[in-house]
Amino acid sequence: MLRTALTLALTATVAVYGATFDVTFGTAGHNVPSTLYGLMFEDINHKADGREFFDRVVTVAFMPNSFKIVHSNKSLPVNATIFPCTSAALNSWAALGRATISVVKSSSPVSTALPNALSFSVASGTTGTVGFTNAGFFGFPVTAGFIYTGSFFYRTPSPPAREVSGTFTADLRSTSGTVFTSTTVPFTTSSTWQLATFSFTASSTQTSVENLFALSVNATTVAGLTMEFTLISLFPPTFNNRANGFRLDLSEVNVSQRQNITLLSSDSPEGTASPFIKLNVAVINKSLPDLEGETPAERWAWENTVGDLVDRPGRLGTWGYVNTDGLGLFEYLQWIEDMDMQPIMAVYAGAILSSIPYRARRFSLDGESVAEDDLQPYITEAINQINFVIGDATTNPQGQMRAAMGHPDPFTLNYIEIGNEDFFSPATYTDYRWADFFNALHAEFPQLHYIATSATSGFVPTLTPAPTFWDLHIYSNPNFFINGAFNFDILPRNGLQFFQGEYACMTNNAGTDLSFPFIDGSIAEAAYMTGFDRNSDIVFAASYAPLLQHISNFQWSPDLISFSPNTVIPSTSYYVQKLFSLFKGDFYLTSTTNTASSPVQWSVTRDTASNQYFLKVVNTATSANTVVFTLSFTPGSTAGTGTILTAPSGTMNTPTNPNAAVPSNFSFTAGKTITYNAPALSLSVLTVVG
Repeated sequence: MLRTALTLALTATVAVYGATFDVTFGTAGHNVPSTLYGLMFEDINHKADGREFFDRVVTVAFMPNSFKIVHSNKSLPVNATIFPCTSAALNSWAALGRATISVVKSSSPVSTALPNALSFSVASGTTGTVGFTNAGFFGFPVTAGFIYTGSFFYRTPSPPAREVSGTFTADLRSTSGTVFTSTTVPFTTSSTWQLATFSFTASSTQTSVENLFALSVNATTVAGLTMEFTLISLFPPTFNNRANGFRLDLSEVNVSQRQNITLLSSDSPEGTASPFIKLNVAVINKSLPDLEGETPAERWAWENTVGDLVDRPGRLGTWGYVNTDGLGLFEYLQWIEDMDMQPIMAVYAGAILSSIPYRARRFSLDGESVAEDDLQPYITEAINQINFVIGDATTNPQGQMRAAMGHPDPFTLNYIEIGNEDFFSPATYTDYRWADFFNALHAEFPQLHYIATSATSGFVPTLTPAPTFWDLHIYSNPNFFINGAFNFDILPRNGLQFFQGEYACMTNNAGTDLSFPFIDGSIAEAAYMTGFDRNSDIVFAASYAPLLQHISNFQWSPDLISFSPNTVIPSTSYYVQKLFSLFKGDFYLTSTTNTASSPVQWSVTRDTASNQYFLKVVNTATSANTVVFTLSFTPGSTAGTGTILTAPSGTMNTPTNPNAAVPSNFSFTAGKTITYNAPALSLSVLTVVG
């Protein structure tokens, strides 16, 4: 992901607009691909590790949480971040009672991947209750009826001659010490690492998230002892009850709704369908700099994100905070499958970044790349990554690894993107990186589609072999998206297929950055998206970016969905995505077209199975406009239903006003002619039965 100022060589159309737009459509058109609307994942804005990924305990393996570490060996072929034992690794941790805690490099680590541990010492003669607490990722929500499951490893480096046995108490409590839920966990001193597991159920819901997780013990039991702890974890219920799973509320706001499918989760009444966004494709580990890292050693390396959590070393993410990789490739794929989507997966292609200023709107890339003679290990890594997803579980080592994690059948995989935003290293991508990766991967997996990266909509470099799939990224202002509604209409139909992999309105027309999407930009995006519908013969997928933003700590704004530990705030752009995805249809009907930069755009699609027609109307003007649809048939019912998103200029959904703009439903009389008065700054969908 990279914000860039993009200029397209388009011919501007100057016109005087009337108040009424006449639209006719017949039966001609083309199929709409099932992958047209989707989600883009990047580990930014604290999306993973306690956020979308729901492990609530901070620095579970005692890695530092919020500062930059320079690698001591820049030539490492695989990510091998060295996390020093400093006070930063105790972020959110505190001693309880008369105990002492610190982070140490264990003399006998739980694994080579996790060398650090929390050292817990209690002096001889200590009485009372001792232990340690954790403040969570910006807090711990407590919800009545939720079963919280946890685990931790512990050992006694120098155990007493006589074994000591006792019980820890694991609980959730307020910062003042009121315990909401707890359980006991037996332990026995041992010099080798022991795994303890526990669970408890909350009996009440707390409005405040300023709570703590605590692990405590009677001081007389452990007096004179030093114990080590690592990989401490606590999960509330997860989406589809998956281990290392995703937050229920964030998953459900993105869930793929299908007819006759209901969510049966702990906060959704049985039999209640979830009226959320209907998306068919998810893009994973694709974005700059999340995929590349600043050096090859710091890239996202898939093998470090799979297998047992104890064997995942974590990574200092290029957005300035540590990723434990508890949310790894397997968890992404499993979640996508649970959501009834399919992945578009990127592979690292040898690009090198430099001088990435965190929290900045600009990036500096030096244009360097891995030399061609050194590229083969990364090609092999990409082949292995794909085999992990689809390799045979009986004959392929990576397929066997996947099967050992509980998924013997291959995951669905049709699209591979080679690199990401490689127009920043165009010479090497053109000279050898695209060709070397494409030729090797295509020879190994000829059934897959391979996507190349480009800079601007429709303007692609010359690559050999010639790609047939391109990923395009656009970040700009409302005027750009309004004027760009016909960007894809001007492209030749020569076999090329396009993926609008990232797009968003990031500033207002004056160039001011946005904290959250605003209605003006969201409706402008909707005007641009009518071009996806209209040109879905060549636009096979699109995904807004970024997806998620933790409101307490983020590196990029605006984003589709904002969230806190206990709230989810869908933006105005989220509702645009929702309406386009829920009313996507499977066939686009050719209609009277408007002109680029018109204040009103539209598209007409049909859902064949239900024989419903979806008339989308986008009015980007600050005054109402009228659209008159002339149908090629007489509707089967005069009872038309509609959904509209509209709000005054400047409206944002924010933490203080999360529902400032939300869709509402209305009814209208359907006939062979439908006259619709589109309010200012609105996206409307009129549904007609054929």
